[in-house]
Amino acid sequence: MVVDEQALDDAVAAQAFTGVVTVDVGDRRVLERCEGFVHRALGVPMTADARFGIASGSKAFTALAVMCLVEQGVLGLSDRVREWLGDDLPLVDDGVTIEHLLEHTSGIGDYLDEDGGWSPSQFVMTLPVHTLTTAQAFLPMLDGHAQRGEPGLRFTYCNSDYAVLAVVLERATGQGYHDVVRRLVLEPAGLEHTGFLPLNDLPGDVALGYLNPEGNLVNTLHLPVLAAGDGGAFTTATDLHRFWGALTAGQIVSPATLARMTAARHDVPEEGMRSAMGFWLHRSHPALIIEGYDAGVSFRSTHLVESRTTVSVLGNSSEGAWPVIATLARDIDVELAR
Repeated sequence: MVVDEQALDDAVAAQAFTGVVTVDVGDRRVLERCEGFVHRALGVPMTADARFGIASGSKAFTALAVMCLVEQGVLGLSDRVREWLGDDLPLVDDGVTIEHLLEHTSGIGDYLDEDGGWSPSQFVMTLPVHTLTTAQAFLPMLDGHAQRGEPGLRFTYCNSDYAVLAVVLERATGQGYHDVVRRLVLEPAGLEHTGFLPLNDLPGDVALGYLNPEGNLVNTLHLPVLAAGDGGAFTTATDLHRFWGALTAGQIVSPATLARMTAARHDVPEEGMRSAMGFWLHRSHPALIIEGYDAGVSFRSTHLVESRTTVSVLGNSSEGAWPVIATLARDIDVELAR
């Protein structure tokens, strides 16, 4: 894959990108850029091994954990979610199924309404962030949001879909959400540097998530202390390439299940992509995408399956990565059109 280096330089400068950019092809890393700081106040420079929050990028992990349980017969795609919710979240329509949640067609109300002028740096959790350590703990925040549409009728991106799936995972297994994903997804894929880290106790190799292009204001009070089902895991550029390789090699779910998960479900022109179960797809070619945007996070990883190429942009600011992501998306389009 050929990267327009001058365009990349311009994109890095456009919004003072801070983070890591990598292109891996097979077993070779053909491009690596590290910009900015892991820790601004201490002047710790960015490194390629830094761990980053990936926000909604980790919806893929939730979806894969669910599909592992589907393969085991513990869950079924046509199962009514009400079977697992019981009396909780009474505003969720009784017709909503596991599949509706996975493909964002549930129509349930969203605790985080991204269509309502949402800004990640201004959003305030309605519960004390330090109490949000399990999927179950999110239930009061997920409650009280009216159903927005008929289940199965149309695609509407909804963070609550995946927060509810995390509750289902906990109730179906009797384990905490984070343990379920670790056991079913991260360990089989060999992702030793990917996982769920408490925002108030981060190790030194984590790139702190900054709200602004300058200054030291971080995202600790803007996000759950531990990731929920709708986003928030931490990973590295190397683990992302390893994840795509393990996924496509059948190490997490079977090839048949992966094909079902990554079949195009809906065109989403406002995003310039197509939607699948827990993944985005290139608008016209067989490329898999995970993406995240939140306070202190701007992220995308794209995997070109046929050439085993992974293009990852991991940013530790809310906005800085988007010009870089857009520039590399054009390079990916050229590569896919060859």
